[in-house]
This record gives sequence, structure tokens and C-alpha cells, in this order.
Amino acid sequence: MPKDQLESFTQSQRDRLAFIEFRLRFVGEIHRKDLVARFGIQFAAASRDLSLYRKLARHNINYDTKKKSYILAQDFRPLFTFSSDRVLSWLVEGFGSRSPAHIQQSLLPNEILSRLTHPDLNVLASVTRAIYQENPLGIEYYSISNGRTKREIVPFALIDTGFRWHVRAFDRKSQEFRDFAISRIKHPVVLNKSPIDQHEMSHQDTQWTRIVELELVPHPDQPRPEITEMDYNMRNGSLHLKVRAAVVGYVLRKWHVDSSPDHSLRGHEYRLWLKDPLSIYGVHNAVLAPGYQKPSV
Repeated sequence: MPKDQLESFTQSQRDRLAFIEFRLRFVGEIHRKDLVARFGIQFAAASRDLSLYRKLARHNINYDTKKKSYILAQDFRPLFTFSSDRVLSWLVEGFGSRSPAHIQQSLLPNEILSRLTHPDLNVLASVTRAIYQENPLGIEYYSISNGRTKREIVPFALIDTGFRWHVRAFDRKSQEFRDFAISRIKHPVVLNKSPIDQHEMSHQDTQWTRIVELELVPHPDQPRPEITEMDYNMRNGSLHLKVRAAVVGYVLRKWHVDSSPDHSLRGHEYRLWLKDPLSIYGVHNAVLAPGYQKPSV
């Protein structure tokens, strides 16, 4: 559709049309009540907006009579251009949030550390729809150890490691919960008719449900510990963090935390030390932590 046709509408109309497209593309469905809740309009106005979007992009939207909702059409072609950063922010904080007072509840489970890479939006859209709709996802996945493999995964949350975005999922090939880098996923297909078993659900992921408390202190071999305390807003000389076991290794690596038992790492980047390395015993990705040594049994 020509850009000037969209610009002929008011800003509020464009915002609502963009919201419709966002929900369709990244969640897979939209109800009239979603528009009512987001924009404070009446149900009749929401119906008009949905009718207008269907008129502008009939190939993007279908109506599901059973669910009584509008769903993503197979031949979807976006009308609006969204940046990766904006989409990820909306998924976490709510579409079009203007200030902290307007931030809505997150659409998807997530663990946000930082944003350094930009995943392909078409791949991301398939991943997020699968999470929201609680469907398995068929993918081609590329790993350093195994190269290209075909897999079925059951995704349930996004994780930003500070280096790239991952999706936390149950892997039917290995029968384990794992992290998959979204940048390494190709040709995703949402498997709407493939049921999910109880053992594949997030509450069965012990690394996701386990909360680990990390006590970080100024590195004993670095000068000016009082400055480190100021920089990291420490109280009584230490910083206590509670994080999911599934993201512990990412956190410690991102913050350059010396996780060796004898604070043996040297370098200006190691301003923090993990006071009790045994606190991350049993954490699967602890090997990512700088200086980590597996305790001898």
C-alpha cells in the first residue's frame, strides 16, 4: 500500500492500525478487547478499526469463527516497518508505551539483560507466536558442534544474553530444555496441530524455575573497592542478585564477574568477584562464567 495512503489517516488511527498489525504478526491473533484495553476506545470503534485494516490488507488477516478472533493470514505482508529494538521493547514493556506509567504487562515471559544483536523479524515473529499460542515450532538450527539439524522445539520464553537473543525451549530431539540462538534459526514453522506434553512445559524446566542468589563483592585484587561499591550500588560491601539458574552464566559473563574460587583472574574488566562459587553448583551454564571451576566431588 502506498505510504501516502497510510499518512492520510490521523495519527491515532495509524497507531491503532499498527497495533493490529503488531498483534497479528508477533502474537498471531487480536480481539476487539485488545484495542479497547490499549486505546480506551469503545467496542464499536474497535470493530471499525479492524474492518479498516481488513480493507487495507485483506491478505494479512482472517477471522476465526471458533475463537471469535482475528488471526494472521498465511500470505501476510506487513504494511508497517518496525525496528527490531522497538519490537522487542514492545514485547517486553507493551506496545506504544510512552512513559513508565503507561507500560503494560509483558506479552511474553522474558529475561532482559541487554540488546546487542538484531534477530530476523520474520524468524522472531514465528518464535513469539509459538510462545504466545503455546505451540511447538519446527526449525532448522545451525550449531557449531552439529551444523545444520532439523528440530521440533517447544518455546516458552525469550532471553537476551547481552550478546544475542535466545529462546528457551524444550528440544524434542535431545529431550532436554535448552537455549537456542534466534540468529541460528532458519525456516521456522508453527506446528498448530502438534500437542504439547506436560514434561515439555516450562514448569518442568528446573533450570528455569530454580532461583539462584549471587553475592558479588569488589574484586579483592583490584584497587579502590569503595569506588566499585558506588558503581554497583552495593550495600554493606556486596551486591545480592536473584536470577534464574538458566541465565546465571550469561549474567556473570556479561558483567565480567571473576567466578574462580581464589579470585585468580587478572584484568581491569574483573571488578567483581563471586564470593561463593558453590552458589552456582548445578547450574548448567555455569561454564560460561569467567574463571568458573567445577567443584571436585
